[in-house]
Amino acid sequence: MAQEAGDPASERVERVAVQEARQAVQSGRALLVCAYDDARCARLRLQDSITVRELAARAASLPREQELIFYCA
Repeated sequence: MAQEAGDPASERVERVAVQEARQAVQSGRALLVCAYDDARCARLRLQDSITVRELAARAASLPREQELIFYCA
């Protein structure tokens, strides 16, 4: 579902440039999370990304300040 300008949900989403995201993930500052279900993510998975299911399994052990970058293609 596309979000339109002025939509409260879209105002909470911070867009990140590809290079900035790549640097954050490579430095360990952020986790890259595929926002699709496992089957679709398997086809569209980016290097160094994790699935939402993997994120859920690791959530309790992640530091509260861990940056998460979600992507969809």
